[in-house]
Amino acid sequence: MNHPSTGALFLDQARRSAGREAFRTPTSDGGWRTLTWEDTALEARELAAGLLALGVQREQRVAIAATTRLEWVLADLAVGLAGAATTTVYPSTNAEDVDYIVSDCGAVVVFAEDAAQLAKLRRGDGFVGNVRHVVLFDGDEEEGVLTLDRLADLGRHHLSEHPDAVEQALAEVTPDSLATIVYTSGTTGRPKGVELTHGNWMYLGSAIASENVIRADHVQFLWLPLSHVFGKLLLAAQYEIGFVTAIDGRIDRIVDNIGIIKPSFMAAAPRIFEKIYSRVVTTAEAEGGLKAKIFARAFAVGVDAVRRKAAGRSIKPWQSVELAIADRLVFSKIRGRLGGNLEYLVSGSAALSPQIAEWFAAAGLPILEGYGLTETTGASFVNRPGNVKIGTVGQPFPGTDVRIATDGEILLRGPGIMRGYHNLPDKTAEVRDADGWFATGDIGEVDSDGFLKITDRKKDLVKTSGGKYIAPTAIESAIKAACPVVSNAVVIADGRNFASVLLTLDSDAAKGVGNVNAVIEEAIRGVNAGLNKWETLKQFRILPHELTVESGELTPSLKVKRPAVMKNYADVIDDIYLGSR
Repeated sequence: MNHPSTGALFLDQARRSAGREAFRTPTSDGGWRTLTWEDTALEARELAAGLLALGVQREQRVAIAATTRLEWVLADLAVGLAGAATTTVYPSTNAEDVDYIVSDCGAVVVFAEDAAQLAKLRRGDGFVGNVRHVVLFDGDEEEGVLTLDRLADLGRHHLSEHPDAVEQALAEVTPDSLATIVYTSGTTGRPKGVELTHGNWMYLGSAIASENVIRADHVQFLWLPLSHVFGKLLLAAQYEIGFVTAIDGRIDRIVDNIGIIKPSFMAAAPRIFEKIYSRVVTTAEAEGGLKAKIFARAFAVGVDAVRRKAAGRSIKPWQSVELAIADRLVFSKIRGRLGGNLEYLVSGSAALSPQIAEWFAAAGLPILEGYGLTETTGASFVNRPGNVKIGTVGQPFPGTDVRIATDGEILLRGPGIMRGYHNLPDKTAEVRDADGWFATGDIGEVDSDGFLKITDRKKDLVKTSGGKYIAPTAIESAIKAACPVVSNAVVIADGRNFASVLLTLDSDAAKGVGNVNAVIEEAIRGVNAGLNKWETLKQFRILPHELTVESGELTPSLKVKRPAVMKNYADVIDDIYLGSR
């Protein structure tokens, strides 16, 4: 059934699945509360009516500045049901950038998580930009500030006088109407507001549903930032398919929550998979003795089987026996620690190391790596269960066309491409041509089966002083896979006479490791053995602390901001190269 908007899609799913579970959310006493689809629709509709009572009009922007939690979802649904458009704001965004984003998009109402987010919106006696009201998830009512409960009260009163208010507002929304503005966190420069329509979101939801991979009886664990297109994309899929989402954005609770929720699937950025891998491997190695040997042998056998299958080679009977033993002694225990019900994992937002993907596949936890950008509504390619090519981001979703430009840049066209950059027609014209082809800024190649391999970011390709090009991302991923104590790696080579790398350590993984430098040196020797001569890393430095979002060295989706790292550690880089002259 075709729907004119995401709000209409959600309400239709809520009618069809009324008494079924839609969401689970943690409670203050450590338990979990369940909302049915009917419950969710009722709460969202009241909040939508509250926004209408405040005077919010069609396609006016309503911002949400909060962590991933049920209230974020309800607020976003309310905005859609009111016919307005959500602008997403990362809770880690500093006050200056909040001012810019909220003012640039023209938000008239902001849902803010707490007093800390409210403070970023204050300007004298009022608020930044055109903001007239702030609705707090946590906090008390004051002048111009409402609580979520107060907004729902306004909505109930509005509905008592205008029973069809939400339906009337929703009737004006079409697939071409603005649904969301997501400001790209970017690794350089001022963020740009990506305008995504209802049609964009519904295309992605229906494309995912058409794969018949996610079922209505599945349970998703959603912790990803909903301010990021990857997290919000998973909600669009839920409204189309009708599965259950357990939602909790607390990063420090991820591993514990997996065991409690026992999800069918979970999506994450590669850094989370790297941390799980690192934790499991270093724990096994620290135990030493026979356990460590059994663990190492199990993965040697498992990874070999993954590679044989990928190459179309058969597995010998004796290898099948070894695999069964490895599964019973090692792999099943890892799956059990991760809830025991995971059918697959989904990776996006940055490059996944092939070695990490092989390790998870060996343990019976296939990672479906995908690819997309904010400008393509988050996903354009994905590997499918039973049809995974490790090292690629899979095949395109139905309706998405791909072309490789003469310089290797990936060009995409289809219903997922953004409407444009907000208030930036010149910037939009730079990346989208008259025929609708969007220039991704990524370099890649498509094989004969339609699988896409990303080589690097076009702007991240660096050239040594000897004129040789290096793609840093692949080298950085290889280092993290080869050395579990490394949390991030940043290759330095642009304009230099050799390549080096800055490293940060995973403090948990590094515990119990004797000579960290020796472990890293061995890992880098192994990585260098597979590189061209000009790519090999001659030196490394360990930075004093991990890269963080707060320091500006990582984006909220955990991508490294290379220029920020180069600037913050210019003295370390100088020490590498000045000392080598």
